[in-house]
Amino acid sequence: MSDTDSGRRSALSGRTILVIDDSEAVRTAFDVLLSMHGARVVGAGTPAEGLRLLEREHPDLIIQDMNFSRGATRGEEGIALFREIRGRSPELPIVLLTAWTHLETAVELVKAGAADYMGKPWDDARVVTTVRNLLDLGAARAEARALRAERRTARAALGRDFQLCGIVYESEAMHTLVCMATQVAHAEVPVLITGPNGSGKEVLADIVQANSSVRDRPYLKVNLGALPNELMEAELFGTEAGAFTGARARIGRFEACDGGTLFLDELANLSAPGQAKLLRVLQSGEFERLGSNQSRRTHCRVIAATNVNLRQAVRAGQFREDLFYRLNVIELEIPELADRREDILPLARHFLSQGHDLSADAEQALLRHSWPGNVRELQNVIRRACLLSAQPTIASPALRLPVAAPPREEAPLDGAVIRDALERAHWVVAQAARELGLSRQALYRRMEKLGLRMPDEPHARPHA
Repeated sequence: MSDTDSGRRSALSGRTILVIDDSEAVRTAFDVLLSMHGARVVGAGTPAEGLRLLEREHPDLIIQDMNFSRGATRGEEGIALFREIRGRSPELPIVLLTAWTHLETAVELVKAGAADYMGKPWDDARVVTTVRNLLDLGAARAEARALRAERRTARAALGRDFQLCGIVYESEAMHTLVCMATQVAHAEVPVLITGPNGSGKEVLADIVQANSSVRDRPYLKVNLGALPNELMEAELFGTEAGAFTGARARIGRFEACDGGTLFLDELANLSAPGQAKLLRVLQSGEFERLGSNQSRRTHCRVIAATNVNLRQAVRAGQFREDLFYRLNVIELEIPELADRREDILPLARHFLSQGHDLSADAEQALLRHSWPGNVRELQNVIRRACLLSAQPTIASPALRLPVAAPPREEAPLDGAVIRDALERAHWVVAQAARELGLSRQALYRRMEKLGLRMPDEPHARPHA
């Protein structure tokens, strides 16, 4: 046995394939062919029998005919069976088998969710390759589903043990980050949260505070980016009456937060004098109100956040190096939403108003968008769509996302190049499309324009 045959056999070994076709000869041909490669084949002659075997045998893949009654040619029976199977087992790969050879039909069936399409007569090599590829893909998807289930279990366990402040995520990157936030929450050290604007830095700060030993003490937040420089120090450290024109005696956030937690957002906007005073507070707990020579003491935990690369800011002389290392005891770096695309749909569904849901095309549009504004942009898009959509199900146009740049015009490909790729792939269109750098639908269009049809290869063994 060659290495290729051995690989194919190992890919099919132990797998159950259900063939639903009214022709006993067809069922037998598939049984002989696929059994040679290690698969277990069960056959059904009617849709009803096929559905019974689906429930009993739990197949890994189905090959189904489109016409079962004598004289039937339009495929209604096959389409009804296909929809019934999809309803019962949405993840099960289904290969549609028919004597139809029109490429328009193939495209429509693929759009309906079929894993692949094969015409009669078929090519044995193509059948084995297609089945092997689909089983491998199914195994990969099953592994991904198992991983998602494992992550859900881990998130649920984390939620039972810690306060997660309503954070929504599914990606492994965010789970690792949230776990780290809960682990460092009890340590009385500063925490630096970095990441782009709108990525959720404040929610992560809330998680650190909610699980800390001082969660019942004051928790104050200051957005340094919203304060002018002349008021920033007064806001943080307080003022004495007469410190500047119109100033009254008032305590600052550090003083008000004694024994608790202070969240400093947009840290990079802190002025140079403010950085020096912040460093002193972190080192000794001492500070003075503006206009006062009296030193005061405070003990509060600082959580700082910024969208600026502070290491670069230090090199550029824009941020104190000693303050950076004082704050950077624990760094939690939140990735961009575009780098954790598994979180897009869970977040979008979380932001939906009650009574609204997303259509399939809307979900695809959300996944295609690059989200430069991160979670905040996604939240605004969903809220706007809920307000403006006339229907409870939000369709893609209601999202009003920027129109993607039109795809580049397809480069011309010589018909011989396409045929060669198809022959190398044993006429498995998906495999040839990957080799040519095209989508499957684009390759179908090229084949239609060039008049290329699924041939009865000279080396193939045809079957009725």
